Amino acid sequence: MPAPIPILMYHQVDAPPPKGTPMRGLVVSPAAFARQMAMLRALGFTGLSMQNLRPYLTGQKTGRVFGITFDDGYENNLRCALPVLQRFGFSSTCYAVADRVGQCNDWDLGRGVPQVPLMTAAQMQAWVDAGQEIGSHTLTHQDLSTLDLAEQRHEIADARVALEALVRQPGGVRNFCYPYGGFDQGAIRCAREAGYDTATTTVRGRVHSQGGGDLLALPRVLVSRTTTCLHLLLKCVTRYEDSRGARVSRP
Repeated sequence: MPAPIPILMYHQVDAPPPKGTPMRGLVVSPAAFARQMAMLRALGFTGLSMQNLRPYLTGQKTGRVFGITFDDGYENNLRCALPVLQRFGFSSTCYAVADRVGQCNDWDLGRGVPQVPLMTAAQMQAWVDAGQEIGSHTLTHQDLSTLDLAEQRHEIADARVALEALVRQPGGVRNFCYPYGGFDQGAIRCAREAGYDTATTTVRGRVHSQGGGDLLALPRVLVSRTTTCLHLLLKCVTRYEDSRGARVSRP
Protein backbone atom coordinates (compact mmCIF):
# COMPACT_ATOMS: atom_id res chain seq x y z
CA MET A 1 0.00 0.00 0.00
CA PRO A 2 1.46 3.41 -0.96
CA ALA A 3 2.62 5.67 1.85
CA PRO A 4 0.30 8.59 2.66
CA ILE A 5 1.22 11.81 0.85
CA PRO A 6 1.42 15.06 2.85
CA ILE A 7 0.44 18.29 1.11
CA LEU A 8 1.94 21.19 3.08
CA MET A 9 -0.20 24.30 3.54
CA TYR A 10 1.67 27.60 3.88
CA HIS A 11 0.46 31.17 3.58
CA GLN A 12 3.19 33.78 3.99
CA VAL A 13 6.95 33.26 4.18
CA ASP A 14 8.44 36.41 5.67
CA ALA A 15 9.61 38.01 8.91
CA PRO A 16 6.72 37.48 11.36
CA PRO A 17 4.77 40.60 12.42
CA PRO A 18 4.84 41.83 16.04
CA LYS A 19 3.34 39.76 18.86
CA GLY A 20 -0.40 40.24 19.17
CA THR A 21 -0.91 40.72 15.42
CA PRO A 22 -3.98 38.76 14.22
CA MET A 23 -3.15 35.65 12.17
CA ARG A 24 0.55 36.00 13.06
CA GLY A 25 0.78 32.22 13.18
CA LEU A 26 0.36 31.96 9.41
CA VAL A 27 3.64 33.81 8.73
CA VAL A 28 6.58 31.37 8.60
CA SER A 29 10.05 32.90 8.71
CA PRO A 30 12.35 32.35 5.71
CA ALA A 31 14.91 30.65 7.96
CA ALA A 32 12.31 28.21 9.33
CA PHE A 33 11.03 27.48 5.82
CA ALA A 34 14.58 26.77 4.66
CA ARG A 35 15.19 24.41 7.59
CA GLN A 36 11.97 22.54 6.87
CA MET A 37 12.79 22.08 3.19
CA ALA A 38 16.36 21.03 4.01
CA MET A 39 15.13 18.43 6.50
CA LEU A 40 12.67 16.89 4.07
CA ARG A 41 15.29 16.83 1.30
CA ALA A 42 17.80 15.17 3.66
CA LEU A 43 15.20 12.47 4.36
CA GLY A 44 14.86 11.76 0.66
CA PHE A 45 11.63 13.65 -0.03
CA THR A 46 10.96 15.71 -3.14
CA GLY A 47 8.61 18.69 -2.89
CA LEU A 48 6.18 19.04 -5.78
CA SER A 49 3.55 21.40 -7.12
CA MET A 50 0.01 20.07 -7.30
CA GLN A 51 0.28 19.41 -11.03
CA ASN A 52 3.54 17.51 -10.57
CA LEU A 53 2.09 15.69 -7.57
CA ARG A 54 -1.03 14.56 -9.41
CA PRO A 55 0.43 11.32 -10.89
CA TYR A 56 1.33 10.27 -7.35
CA LEU A 57 -2.15 11.14 -6.09
CA THR A 58 -3.73 9.02 -8.82
CA GLY A 59 -1.41 6.09 -8.23
CA GLN A 60 0.34 6.38 -11.58
CA LYS A 61 3.66 7.02 -9.85
CA THR A 62 5.10 6.13 -6.46
CA GLY A 63 7.89 7.80 -4.54
CA ARG A 64 8.91 9.77 -1.49
CA VAL A 65 7.12 13.01 -2.33
CA PHE A 66 5.12 15.77 -0.69
CA GLY A 67 3.10 18.69 -2.01
CA ILE A 68 3.92 22.34 -1.32
CA THR A 69 1.12 24.91 -1.47
CA PHE A 70 0.89 28.61 -0.62
CA ASP A 71 -2.54 30.20 -0.18
CA ASP A 72 -3.49 33.70 -1.39
CA GLY A 73 -0.60 34.65 -3.69
CA TYR A 74 1.57 36.82 -1.44
CA GLU A 75 4.52 38.66 -2.96
CA ASN A 76 6.71 37.38 -0.14
CA ASN A 77 6.33 33.84 -1.50
CA LEU A 78 8.24 34.98 -4.59
CA ARG A 79 10.78 36.98 -2.62
CA CYS A 80 11.43 34.64 0.31
CA ALA A 81 10.23 31.13 -0.58
CA LEU A 82 11.29 30.86 -4.24
CA PRO A 83 15.07 31.00 -3.58
CA VAL A 84 14.72 28.14 -1.09
CA LEU A 85 12.59 26.07 -3.47
CA GLN A 86 15.14 26.57 -6.24
CA ARG A 87 18.00 25.62 -3.93
CA PHE A 88 16.47 22.22 -3.31
CA GLY A 89 14.97 21.69 -6.76
CA PHE A 90 11.38 21.70 -5.46
CA SER A 91 8.26 22.91 -7.23
CA SER A 92 5.16 24.32 -5.53
CA THR A 93 1.71 25.78 -6.16
CA CYS A 94 0.73 29.31 -5.19
CA TYR A 95 -3.04 29.82 -5.16
CA ALA A 96 -3.87 33.34 -6.40
CA VAL A 97 -7.06 35.34 -5.88
CA ALA A 98 -7.84 36.41 -9.44
CA ASP A 99 -9.52 39.78 -8.80
CA ARG A 100 -6.89 40.82 -6.24
CA VAL A 101 -3.76 40.29 -8.33
CA GLY A 102 -1.31 43.12 -7.60
CA GLN A 103 -3.40 44.36 -4.66
CA CYS A 104 -3.55 43.32 -0.99
CA ASN A 105 -5.39 40.80 1.20
CA ASP A 106 -8.43 43.04 1.71
CA TRP A 107 -10.59 40.05 2.74
CA ASP A 108 -8.71 40.19 6.07
CA LEU A 109 -9.44 43.88 6.81
CA GLY A 110 -12.29 43.16 9.21
CA ARG A 111 -10.06 40.88 11.28
CA GLY A 112 -7.32 43.44 11.76
CA VAL A 113 -4.82 41.41 9.76
CA PRO A 114 -2.03 43.58 8.25
CA GLN A 115 -2.42 44.33 4.56
CA VAL A 116 0.36 42.64 2.61
CA PRO A 117 1.14 42.94 -1.12
CA LEU A 118 -0.04 40.18 -3.42
CA MET A 119 1.88 39.20 -6.54
CA THR A 120 1.32 41.23 -9.69
CA ALA A 121 0.70 39.47 -13.00
CA ALA A 122 4.37 40.02 -13.90
CA GLN A 123 5.50 38.51 -10.61
CA MET A 124 3.21 35.51 -11.07
CA GLN A 125 4.74 35.00 -14.51
CA ALA A 126 8.20 35.16 -12.95
CA TRP A 127 7.05 32.52 -10.45
CA VAL A 128 5.91 30.23 -13.27
CA ASP A 129 9.01 30.89 -15.35
CA ALA A 130 11.07 29.80 -12.33
CA GLY A 131 9.44 26.36 -12.42
CA GLN A 132 6.59 26.96 -9.96
CA GLU A 133 2.82 26.81 -10.50
CA ILE A 134 -0.07 29.25 -10.14
CA GLY A 135 -3.34 27.76 -8.93
CA SER A 136 -6.75 29.33 -8.40
CA HIS A 137 -8.15 30.61 -5.10
CA THR A 138 -11.43 32.04 -6.53
CA LEU A 139 -12.11 35.55 -7.78
CA THR A 140 -12.52 37.39 -4.47
CA HIS A 141 -11.63 34.98 -1.63
CA GLN A 142 -15.17 34.31 -0.42
CA ASP A 143 -16.26 31.39 1.75
CA LEU A 144 -17.87 29.22 -0.92
CA SER A 145 -19.98 27.35 1.61
CA THR A 146 -21.99 30.56 2.17
CA LEU A 147 -22.81 31.06 -1.54
CA ASP A 148 -25.48 29.60 -3.79
CA LEU A 149 -24.54 27.40 -6.73
CA ALA A 150 -24.52 30.20 -9.31
CA GLU A 151 -22.25 32.35 -7.11
CA GLN A 152 -19.96 29.39 -6.49
CA ARG A 153 -19.73 28.71 -10.21
CA HIS A 154 -18.86 32.36 -10.88
CA GLU A 155 -16.13 32.45 -8.22
CA ILE A 156 -14.61 29.11 -9.21
CA ALA A 157 -14.89 28.95 -13.00
CA ASP A 158 -14.35 32.63 -13.81
CA ALA A 159 -11.23 32.72 -11.62
CA ARG A 160 -9.59 30.12 -13.83
CA VAL A 161 -10.43 32.11 -16.97
CA ALA A 162 -9.10 35.34 -15.43
CA LEU A 163 -5.84 33.81 -14.24
CA GLU A 164 -5.20 32.09 -17.55
CA ALA A 165 -5.54 35.49 -19.23
CA LEU A 166 -2.85 36.88 -16.91
CA VAL A 167 -0.31 34.06 -16.77
CA ARG A 168 1.19 31.88 -19.49
CA GLN A 169 1.44 28.47 -17.88
CA PRO A 170 1.76 25.07 -19.58
CA GLY A 171 -1.62 23.39 -19.44
CA GLY A 172 -3.30 26.46 -17.98
CA VAL A 173 -4.56 26.82 -14.41
CA ARG A 174 -5.53 23.31 -13.37
CA ASN A 175 -5.50 23.30 -9.57
CA PHE A 176 -7.79 24.99 -7.07
CA CYS A 177 -8.02 25.78 -3.35
CA TYR A 178 -11.18 26.58 -1.34
CA PRO A 179 -10.77 29.89 0.58
CA TYR A 180 -11.12 29.50 4.37
CA GLY A 181 -11.48 25.78 3.68
CA GLY A 182 -15.17 26.49 3.06
CA PHE A 183 -16.68 24.00 0.64
CA ASP A 184 -19.70 21.79 0.12
CA GLN A 185 -20.92 19.41 -2.53
CA GLY A 186 -21.96 22.34 -4.72
CA ALA A 187 -18.46 23.82 -4.63
CA ILE A 188 -16.92 20.44 -5.44
CA ARG A 189 -19.31 20.09 -8.37
CA CYS A 190 -18.36 23.55 -9.67
CA ALA A 191 -14.66 22.78 -9.37
CA ARG A 192 -15.18 19.61 -11.38
CA GLU A 193 -17.26 21.43 -14.03
CA ALA A 194 -14.58 24.15 -14.30
CA GLY A 195 -12.04 21.50 -15.28
CA TYR A 196 -9.72 21.59 -12.28
CA ASP A 197 -7.59 18.50 -11.73
CA THR A 198 -7.33 18.91 -7.96
CA ALA A 199 -8.77 21.04 -5.18
CA THR A 200 -7.30 21.38 -1.70
CA THR A 201 -9.08 22.07 1.59
CA THR A 202 -8.02 23.03 5.11
CA VAL A 203 -9.11 19.63 6.44
CA ARG A 204 -6.10 18.35 8.37
CA GLY A 205 -4.42 15.15 7.24
CA ARG A 206 -2.39 13.38 4.59
CA VAL A 207 -3.70 11.87 1.34
CA HIS A 208 -4.19 8.13 1.86
CA SER A 209 -6.30 6.92 -1.04
CA GLN A 210 -3.98 7.28 -4.03
CA GLY A 211 -5.89 6.26 -7.13
CA GLY A 212 -9.25 6.03 -5.38
CA GLY A 213 -9.90 9.23 -3.46
CA ASP A 214 -11.60 12.47 -4.41
CA LEU A 215 -8.94 14.78 -5.84
CA LEU A 216 -11.33 17.72 -5.40
CA ALA A 217 -11.41 17.52 -1.60
CA LEU A 218 -7.81 16.92 -0.63
CA PRO A 219 -6.64 17.35 3.00
CA ARG A 220 -3.45 19.22 3.85
CA VAL A 221 -0.80 19.48 6.56
CA LEU A 222 -0.85 22.87 8.28
CA VAL A 223 2.54 24.59 8.72
CA SER A 224 2.48 27.56 11.08
CA ARG A 225 5.01 29.98 12.55
CA THR A 226 5.60 27.68 15.54
CA THR A 227 5.95 24.43 13.56
CA THR A 228 9.40 23.04 14.31
CA CYS A 229 11.24 20.59 12.07
CA LEU A 230 10.48 17.74 14.48
CA HIS A 231 6.83 18.73 14.59
CA LEU A 232 6.67 18.85 10.80
CA LEU A 233 8.30 15.45 10.57
CA LEU A 234 5.64 14.01 12.88
CA LYS A 235 2.95 15.61 10.70
CA CYS A 236 4.43 14.14 7.51
CA VAL A 237 5.39 10.59 8.47
CA THR A 238 3.04 9.65 11.34
CA ARG A 239 -0.72 9.73 11.93
CA TYR A 240 -0.41 12.93 13.97
CA GLU A 241 -2.05 15.20 11.37
CA ASP A 242 -4.53 12.53 10.29
CA SER A 243 -5.91 12.39 13.83
CA ARG A 244 -6.48 16.16 13.74
CA GLY A 245 -8.44 15.87 10.52
CA ALA A 246 -10.54 13.03 11.88
CA ARG A 247 -12.14 15.53 14.27
CA VAL A 248 -13.41 17.65 11.37
CA SER A 249 -16.60 16.66 9.56
CA ARG A 250 -16.36 16.57 5.78
CA PRO A 251 -19.16 17.50 3.37
